[in-house]
Order: sequence, then C-alpha cells, then structure tokens
Amino acid sequence: MADLTTQSTHISSSETSASMKDSPVLELVYWREPKKSAAAFGMSLLVLLSLATFSVISVVSYLLLACLCVTITFRIYKSVVQAVQKSEEGHPFKKLMERDISVPPETFRKVVDVSLKYVNCFIKRARHLLLVEDLVDSLKLAGVMWLMTYIGAVFNGITILILADIIFFSTPLIYEKNKTQIDHYVDMIRSRVEETLAKLQDKLPGAIKRTKAE
Repeated sequence: MADLTTQSTHISSSETSASMKDSPVLELVYWREPKKSAAAFGMSLLVLLSLATFSVISVVSYLLLACLCVTITFRIYKSVVQAVQKSEEGHPFKKLMERDISVPPETFRKVVDVSLKYVNCFIKRARHLLLVEDLVDSLKLAGVMWLMTYIGAVFNGITILILADIIFFSTPLIYEKNKTQIDHYVDMIRSRVEETLAKLQDKLPGAIKRTKAE
C-alpha cells in the first residue's frame, strides 16, 4: 500500500512538472527562469505605472518610439560596420523578417472555441446569479459587490491592476514554499464560511429552502 501511495504521488508530481514545462505562463509566475520572470514582471509593472501617470496614447507612443529608436540605431550601426568591413551580411533583422508570424486558421478557431466556452459559462452563471436562481449565491454576489464599492472608493482601476500584477508574480512562489500552512488556514476559513452559510440557509423561509432543494 505504501508503495502504491508513493508511486501515485510520484506520478502526480511528474504530471504536475510536465504540465509546468508545457505552460510558459506557469514557468514565469513560479520563477523557474528568474531572468525571464524578472523581465516580464519589470516590464508589466513599468507599463502599468506608466499608465497610472500618463494617458494610454502617450504610453503606447513612448513604447513604440523606444522600440524604433533601438531598431533604427541598430540598423544604422550594422550598416556602418558592413560599409567599413565591406561585407555583405544583408539586413540585420533578416532572420526575424523571414520568420512566419501569421496565425494559422486552426489555432485561431481553437482559441475562438475555447473563448466561446468561457463566454457561455459566464452568461449562464450571470443568469443564475442575477435572476436569483439560488438566493444564497445571489446574496454572496451582493456581498462581494458591496465590498467592491469600498475598494473602488479607495483604489482606481490602474492601482488594482498594479496590485494584481504584483500578486500574480509573488503569490504562486509564496504558496509553493508554504503550501501546507496555507492549505491548513484556507480549509479553516472555508469550513467557517460553510458553517455560516448553512446557518443562514436554515433561517431562510421554507418556500425558499424548498426552491433551493428542487
């Protein structure tokens, strides 16, 4: 039995690591390659901080201008070097220009199909909550939206995106290092919430409870 448990644990861990290798996003947020993760985190944070200070048009213009400054400078530098050395290396970005960057129709259709599943799921869930199919679930949404009004009064959209970016790049690594303790506290909170919701549901009128049971 112990061997089977160990083997299943080993298989699950290997599957997790395999899925980790297949997902570039997970490799970034788990800092498997610190240089790439630091670059992605720094660039995303820089863009968001720029959006908090300047308009979207200004940020996009500055980014494109910086990109053009780098590419034009490099192109002129390589042209001068080729003229001095009398070499015929050609365009410095030739390999990048010859690379096929078109989106295959199959990939586009696959992305659309996956997106359509999420859109349909969102629509069904919104109907479930807004039309009060389950009173408890709708009350949960009302409570969350009520809390969001206070968050919106303190933070604007860009500030929330900056905090989300920091959490996105920091939380997975912290969770991976303290998984046992975090899972323990999450289970405690979940059990308390479920007990509170159960008590609230018991206090609901009988007609509503019958509707929920059906």
